[in-house]
Amino acid sequence: MERAQEQAPAGGPGGSGGPAERAGETALELLVHGVGGTTPQEMLNDPRTVRITGDDTAAVFRRADDVDAEDTPGRRREEPVPEAYVWCNLTSGNGIRALWLLLLPFMVVNLAHWMRPTAHGRRRTVRLYGLLVRLTALTLTVLLVAAACEVALDLAAWQCAGTTACADRHSWLGFLSPTVSDGGWWSAPGRRLALAAAVPTALTVLLWYLSRRTWNDYESHTPAARAPEPEEENGPTALARPGFWYGRRLVARLRAAHTAAGLVTVAAAVGSAAARHDREPGGPAVLHLLGLALEAALTACALAVVWVVCRRGRSENRLDRELDERHVRRLPLVALVLLALTVLYAGWERPGWRSAGRLPGDTTFGAIALVQGLLVICLAVVAHALHRTDPDRRAVLRGLGGPAVAMLACALGGVMSGGVSQRVADWLDGTGTVIAGPPVLLTWQASVIPPLLVVLLGLVGWLARRAWHLAREERDAVARDYPDEVQDRARTRRIAYTRAMASLTDRGPRVVAVVSGVTLLLGAGALVGALATDRTPGEAAQGTYPVVHGAAETAEALGSWLIGLGFILFVTWGRRAYKDAAARRTIGILWDVGTFWPRAAHPFAPPCYAERAVPDLTWRIATWTRATGGRLVISGHSQGSVLAAAAAWQLAPSARRRVALLTYGSPLERLYGRWFPAHFGPAALGSLHREVDCWRNLYRLTDPIGGPVRLSGDGGPAVDHAPLKDPLAYGRTARLPLPAPILGHSDYRADPVFAEERHKLLGRLTPAVPPPRDTPEPPAA
Repeated sequence: MERAQEQAPAGGPGGSGGPAERAGETALELLVHGVGGTTPQEMLNDPRTVRITGDDTAAVFRRADDVDAEDTPGRRREEPVPEAYVWCNLTSGNGIRALWLLLLPFMVVNLAHWMRPTAHGRRRTVRLYGLLVRLTALTLTVLLVAAACEVALDLAAWQCAGTTACADRHSWLGFLSPTVSDGGWWSAPGRRLALAAAVPTALTVLLWYLSRRTWNDYESHTPAARAPEPEEENGPTALARPGFWYGRRLVARLRAAHTAAGLVTVAAAVGSAAARHDREPGGPAVLHLLGLALEAALTACALAVVWVVCRRGRSENRLDRELDERHVRRLPLVALVLLALTVLYAGWERPGWRSAGRLPGDTTFGAIALVQGLLVICLAVVAHALHRTDPDRRAVLRGLGGPAVAMLACALGGVMSGGVSQRVADWLDGTGTVIAGPPVLLTWQASVIPPLLVVLLGLVGWLARRAWHLAREERDAVARDYPDEVQDRARTRRIAYTRAMASLTDRGPRVVAVVSGVTLLLGAGALVGALATDRTPGEAAQGTYPVVHGAAETAEALGSWLIGLGFILFVTWGRRAYKDAAARRTIGILWDVGTFWPRAAHPFAPPCYAERAVPDLTWRIATWTRATGGRLVISGHSQGSVLAAAAAWQLAPSARRRVALLTYGSPLERLYGRWFPAHFGPAALGSLHREVDCWRNLYRLTDPIGGPVRLSGDGGPAVDHAPLKDPLAYGRTARLPLPAPILGHSDYRADPVFAEERHKLLGRLTPAVPPPRDTPEPPAA
C-alpha cells in the first residue's frame, strides 16, 4: 500500500484549495464503513490506495489517482472524490483482545448508563440515575474480585490446602498443607491466605493496567476545542456538547475508586479470618486490637471509595483537561498499603489456629446480591419517573431499558462468579465430600443456569414461530413487489423468510424484558434458597425439602458444567471474532454498540473507540470544508452512520450546515433511537435533520440492522427513501443474467438508487467560497 502523508497538508491533498470560482466543482464523499470493518481497497473499489492522513489504527485513504483531485477538479465533474475512513483496527486486533469479552458484565452495565429516558428540567433525577448506575458498576467490581478471592483464598488455600485428602490429590498445594509439608512455614492458615491473596491482587492490578493503558490510547485523544453554543447545553442531545467525547477525568477517577475497591476487597477477605480467630476467648489482646484497627481503616477506605464514585459524573459542556485532586489519585496506593498491613497481620504466628469449614463468604455474596437487586429496583423507579416527564412511545420498555440491562449485567456477574466457583470446587474435590465447597449462594446462582436456559429455549421457540408466521405473511408482499415476474415458490419463500428473520430485531426488547424479569426472580429465589439452606443445613434440609434439595443438586451440577463449557466457548468465540471477518460481523453488533459509548459507569469496561473515531471525522470534515469550500457528503453504512451522525453533531453549526448525510443500513433509529432515547431519540434526530444541509436514508426490508429514521420532511423531502428492492431482480434479466443475491445488510452501494440519491444530495448542497490561503487553521472542529 502506498502512503503519501507527507504530500498532504491538514486540509487534505491540495488543502489550500483552488480559486474561489472553482470551489463549486469540488465535491467529496467521505465513506465510513460499518460493523466488521473492511479494507480501503474494497471501500474505494481500487487496488491502489493511498493513506493521506492518520496512522495504522485509523486513517483516511484515497485512490492513488485522486490524491491531487482538488488541484484539478475539472476532470471529475460527474461524481465526487471518494475518501474512505477505516476505523476497524480500533475494535479488532490480535487474539489477546478477546480477553475483553471476559469483562462483558462491565460493558453491559456501562450501556445502562446511556439508556436513560429523555428528560427535560429534571437534572437532579438525571444525576441520580447516573449515580445508581455507577454504584451498580462498583458492586460488579467487588463481585469479580470477591469471586477471585473465593477461588484462590477459600477453596484453594483455606479448604483444600487445609484438608489432607484434598492436598494429597493436588501436589502443587503440598507446601501449604500442615500435614503434607510437616507443618512448614507456609502451612499456617494466615500465611496461606496471604500467599493466595496474590491471585486476586494480580487480577486487580491487571484491570488497573489495562484501563490505564487504554485510557492513554483512547480517552486522551483531545477533540477540537470550541465554545459551546447556547442551545447545546440544554439541547435535544448531549452528543453535540464539546466535552462529550473526552471522558479522561471521569475514567481516571473511577479507575482509582474501582482499583481501591478491589484491593480493599482482597484485604477484607484476608483479614476477616484472622480477625475472627483473634476475637475468640483467650486470643492475644494486641492482635485483637490490631485487627479492629485494620477493620476500621478498611471501612474508612471503602467509604472513601463510595464517596469518590458518588461525587460527580461526566463534564460534557466543556473540555475538562484537569485531573482530580491528589488524594483521589492516591486512593489505590492507600488501599495497597492497607492490603500489605493486612497481609502482615494475617501472617502473624497464631499457635493452634487451624482452618475448618468455609471462610465467611456467605454474608459477603449475599450482601452483594441484595444491594444489586435494590439498586436495580431504585434505578427502575427513577427511569420510570424520567420517562413520565417526556414519554417516548418508541423507547424500549417504556424507559426501563437501562434497568433491564443493568439487571442482566448483575446476572452475568453472578452467574459467572457462581459457575466458576462451583466448577473449581468440583475440580479440587472430585468426590464432593472432602471440602465444604463455595458459599451456598454461589451454588444456588450456578443452579439458576439450567432454568434460565429453559426460558431462553422457550424464547427461541417463540421467535421461530413468529418468524414462520411473518414469512407466510410476507409471501404476498413479495409477489406485489415483483408484479411482472413469473413467481417461483422457492424464490418467494426465501425472500419472505429473509424479511421475516430481519424483522425479529424489533422483538429484541421483549426478549430482554423476559430474560431480565426471569433473572430477577431467579436471583431472588437463589438468595432465599441460600438463606433457607443456611437455616436448615445438611441432612435436615434433605429431609425437610427432599424434592427441592434434589432438584437444586441436579441444577447445580448441570449449571457448573454448563458454566465451564460456556467459559471455553466464550473465549473461543471471542478469539475467533478477532481473527475471522465473518464471525466478527456476527458477534460485532453488540460489541460495536457496547464500545461505541464512553466509559461513564465502569472504568474496566472495554475502551470506547468513538473517542478516537468521532474527533478524527470531525477534524477531517471541518478542515476540508474550510480549506476548499467544496461540497461534502458523509456516507455512512451501519455503525458508520452512527459515527457520521456523532461527527456531524460535533461540528460547529456553521460547518454542520455545509455537509450532507447519506446513511444506509443505519441503526440510528431502529436500535440507537429506541435503546438510547436521551441521545438518539426523535428530538435529537429531528434536530440533526434540521441542522445539516440535507439527509437521505436508505434501507431494505431484508436488513436485520438498518431501518428507517422515521423523520418527516419539515417542508422538504423526507429523510427515508422507500425500501430498496432486495434482491434487485426477482429472476434473470438482461442486466443481471445470473440470479441476483439477497444482500440484506451489505452492498448498498451496488444498488443504482445509491448513486441517484448521492447525486441529488450533491445537487442540493451549496458550496461556500474558500478562505484565503493565509487564513489560519480553525480552533474548532
